[in-house]
Amino acid sequence: MATLEVGRLCIKTAGREAGRYCVVLKTIDSNFVMITGPRALTGVKKRKCNIEHLEPTQYLLKIKEDASDKEVIEAYDKMGLISKLNLKKPSPEELKEEKTKKEPEEKEEKTTKSKTEKTTKSKEKKSK
Repeated sequence: MATLEVGRLCIKTAGREAGRYCVVLKTIDSNFVMITGPRALTGVKKRKCNIEHLEPTQYLLKIKEDASDKEVIEAYDKMGLISKLNLKKPSPEELKEEKTKKEPEEKEEKTTKSKTEKTTKSKEKKSK
């Protein structure tokens, strides 16, 4: 199967998101691409995906590589795909909610790393 170019609208054919629309953001290698729905629009999270699990469509969005979800939604809107595909455009409040959901996860990762570092340092002191 040929590699998919950035901006190609696809339908997922496997997994829990099967049957939903997604957009190729970046080509990782000959077998994998980075995709997004975006989640607020189609329900597909930003993730790595095997190209054999995607069915390309005729639509090609004009986006740059690694575009943000906001830029992808704007590209859907410019091409008129939101109405063509019967998608519900997220409100600005819904987009803000998506951002706030991501921020606490990042903070938790930082605190977990710092706790791990502290326990490692204390173990080193005890062993000396």
